[in-house]
Amino acid sequence: MCGISGWVSYQRDLQAERPTTEAMTATMACRGPDAQGLWLDTHAALGHRRLAIIDLPGGVQPMSEHTPDGHVVLVYSGEAYNYTELRDELRHRGHRFRTDSDTEVVLRGYLEWGTSLPEHLNGMFAFAVWDGRTEQLLLIRDRMGIKPLYYFATDDGVLFGSEPKAILANPHVPRAVDLDGLRELFSMAKTPGHAIWAGMREVEPGTVMTVERAGLRTRPYWRLSAAVHTDSRQDTIARVRELLEDTVRRQLVSDVPRCVLLSGGLDSSAITALAAQQLHGKETVRSFAVDFVGQSENFIPDDLRATPDTPYVHDVVRHTGTHHQDIVLDPGDLADPDVRAAAVRARDLPLGLGDLDQSLLLLFRAIREHSTVALSGESADEVFGGYAWFHDPAARDAGTFPWLAALERQHGRGGSSLLDPQLRERLDLRGYLAERYEEALGEVPRLDNETDHLERRMREVCYLHLTRFVRLLLDRKDRLSMATGLEVRVPFCDHRLVEYVFNTPWSMKTFDGREKSLLRAATAELLPRSVAERVKSPYPSTQDPAYVTELQTQVRELLSADDSPVLDLLDRTRLRQITTTAPGDITTGDRNGLERTLDLAVWADLEDPTLTL
Repeated sequence: MCGISGWVSYQRDLQAERPTTEAMTATMACRGPDAQGLWLDTHAALGHRRLAIIDLPGGVQPMSEHTPDGHVVLVYSGEAYNYTELRDELRHRGHRFRTDSDTEVVLRGYLEWGTSLPEHLNGMFAFAVWDGRTEQLLLIRDRMGIKPLYYFATDDGVLFGSEPKAILANPHVPRAVDLDGLRELFSMAKTPGHAIWAGMREVEPGTVMTVERAGLRTRPYWRLSAAVHTDSRQDTIARVRELLEDTVRRQLVSDVPRCVLLSGGLDSSAITALAAQQLHGKETVRSFAVDFVGQSENFIPDDLRATPDTPYVHDVVRHTGTHHQDIVLDPGDLADPDVRAAAVRARDLPLGLGDLDQSLLLLFRAIREHSTVALSGESADEVFGGYAWFHDPAARDAGTFPWLAALERQHGRGGSSLLDPQLRERLDLRGYLAERYEEALGEVPRLDNETDHLERRMREVCYLHLTRFVRLLLDRKDRLSMATGLEVRVPFCDHRLVEYVFNTPWSMKTFDGREKSLLRAATAELLPRSVAERVKSPYPSTQDPAYVTELQTQVRELLSADDSPVLDLLDRTRLRQITTTAPGDITTGDRNGLERTLDLAVWADLEDPTLTL
């Protein structure tokens, strides 16, 4: 797990650009605290920061292979979970290995299969290959978009990096955000390829991008496709269990301490139980959970969270025998401006998730003191249909992204409602989202002669979540974990599992009348009954009014100072009203608005963006 950066220019000698390349690579230091490396040639400069996970002494990057026709050089971020099988196959094909690292497997895999390499990989990855034989750069990203990869096309090549900050460190890149960037920022529906910053793009998941003198071209090597599901219910449950056992086994491979993230929900508890089963008699699984001071005692149920997490976490710990630690945070930790700044800096974006981001960052910092790799239950809701709005006809059939319909009905428009009214009109977020929604529907793979309206619609809903919503969460998980030097793995994003469950009929995914029926049936015997039967509860948020009071204080100070450029984007009158409202009367939407306001102000200070509105 690492951070990568680079520059290809066909009209300049990049050997003279070492300081700029070093600056780009240095922005990735948190992603790779263990080592750094640079490789420069006339038209290519590659940088790497390493978080050592497998073959600690042998996986140094950039990694190169000299051929009679030129060097082939790789910078790689991620993990190939099937690297041992691929190494055996490549040995049979005549390759000789100098290290035990998965990085060398990827490099030699490219030498063997060329641009077909990613079809052979099972894992999470984003990497660049400079092929000196053809003077081509390849940028390749994993199927689900677990690992990020950004690029900025120039007049004579490209700049790239694991995060926008690497590209923005190059003086040739303007730090500009236009109206479309703001629309995407406030949309909560990640448009494939969009990167917020003007001129910058993401390499889309499941895509190979080739950069050559003639320009850039892309080839998708993987997309979700429609297929008729012929397995019985029991065979389907058995297959889900088989796939989960295999992917957890693969993702436990590590040469550094590992652990699991445990929330007490079905998803993370299933991963914890499967990991404990895999390591039984060899190693005690470490588990970590986040909690807040007084949360269990003072918990108040709401529309999203019916129960606190901690009692269920402890049920799983007793049942599976993990070595467990609760990371308990107080309002002062969460409201600390330095913590907010660190979270915004990690994400490069002011998304306004506030304590959800800050608590996750603090959780990861605490875990990193003990472990370098963590397994997470992220993405199970998108794969198996776990969110409440999957099962709410009003949200499901609202004619927009279902999560937006559900969240707006519950909490209003949140942060976007506090934008200046004239700016809101210019942004026309409803129109923007309507266009993005129609684009997404146009991509949905279909079965021939599918007549069942509900099945057809639920195929669409599942597709929207797997290509839009989940990428917001995966990006959040990657950025906040890598900012602390922690690698988080997501077994539910194994592409074999995703493909299989995507094509399972909705009636089978909900055969017991509940959410995530297949996952529950596949893992229930590993779990305490309380957890197997627990209703979905999202990632926790503090309910302490002291946190809201601190938000109000910080926003009042921001308004009084009147020196932040983002204040011109906001409805100051409405903000002042919210800062004088009793904390107990603040709505969730208004609280989100306070969070977004503070995030925007921090982002403006850190990134100094030029807003071209």
